[in-house]
Amino acid sequence: MVHRTPSPPHRRQSADGPHRPAGRGRSEGPDRPEGPGRPESLHRSDSLDRPDRTARRPDGSRRRSEDGGRGRPTPSRSARRPRTLLAGLLALVLAATGAVAGCGDDSAGAETGELLVGYQRFGGLSLVKARGEAPGVKWSLFESGPALTEALKAGAIDIGQVGEAPPVFAAAGKIKFRIIGTSEPVPQGEAVLVKEAKGYRSFADLRGKTVALNKGSNVNWLLVKLLEAHHMTLADINVKYLKPAEARPAFDNDQVDAWIIWDPYFALAEQPGVKILADATGLASNREYILVSPEALERKPDQIRTFLETYRSVTDWGIANPEQRTKILAPELKIDEPTTARALARSAKPLAPVTPEIGAELQAIADGFTELELIPERVDIASLVDARFDGVFR
Repeated sequence: MVHRTPSPPHRRQSADGPHRPAGRGRSEGPDRPEGPGRPESLHRSDSLDRPDRTARRPDGSRRRSEDGGRGRPTPSRSARRPRTLLAGLLALVLAATGAVAGCGDDSAGAETGELLVGYQRFGGLSLVKARGEAPGVKWSLFESGPALTEALKAGAIDIGQVGEAPPVFAAAGKIKFRIIGTSEPVPQGEAVLVKEAKGYRSFADLRGKTVALNKGSNVNWLLVKLLEAHHMTLADINVKYLKPAEARPAFDNDQVDAWIIWDPYFALAEQPGVKILADATGLASNREYILVSPEALERKPDQIRTFLETYRSVTDWGIANPEQRTKILAPELKIDEPTTARALARSAKPLAPVTPEIGAELQAIADGFTELELIPERVDIASLVDARFDGVFR
């Protein structure tokens, strides 16, 4: 165990609940309230559209704000418990009961006949939306995978795309879903960023330092694998859970020593003086996963299949036509074309079927989180893999 300087007494923890496991390192949230449905924008002019401008219910109304939390005094180290981190992580996937479902209607999609699709600003679904290739679809934008799985639970969406960690935390939060598709590995699409001036040469140099990342997202698993690879534990670093819009200024202003982040935020942060300390190569696959609600599988199988066929064809077109893809997505992302092209070159991969090997890969991730007590009990994530649409991806 490495001894660290205690946090200043005035520092407040994140409003999304205590999450500092005893003996597993410190974790601090932002001073201002943080909720899964918060709109997201990037530091300075590097801004993406605010998710809550398009993430509406099927009836057109906005979801109630989830920003009602207030910072609480930091508990003493002796008061921390291993499962307190779990409370914070699962808060991301349980909050939808009050915030999304409170005003939603699970039958809305059935009434309108639309397929309700949740997406994140960067990824294959953004290209489908930007090209207008999916008629009969109602799009809802989410800032992160955990926020998207909340909406899936509430019935606000039928189908959506997330990274490799959100399905595990969603399953631990008793959200019902099936995994019907994935992508080829994207290990270079997430990385640990540091300032060159600080002289860090490997992740091991971050022992005792502050590392920022988004809670419950793909980078959470990358952190676990980085610690394992360097014979470290969560107790060896100070974990600060920040959403991308909060982590970027914290990183720029040296309030954190490292930032673990994914594209396109990764590409946007690649400014002079910023160094890629490590990416997920050899550590994590960083695949994308397509999740669908059991109700949608029952009610809308033909719509889902048609949508997946469109998703597959648009993704393949984008890979075959990178320059045109960049020109279409850059305005959608509100990012300059060179940055968009760099992010897409390493992060846009073909879709793939969910094979037994994919189920085993996800189960290993779930078991890893269970071993670290980041989820309360083992979840059988492999049983949620549903191969009925595999023919679309072959």
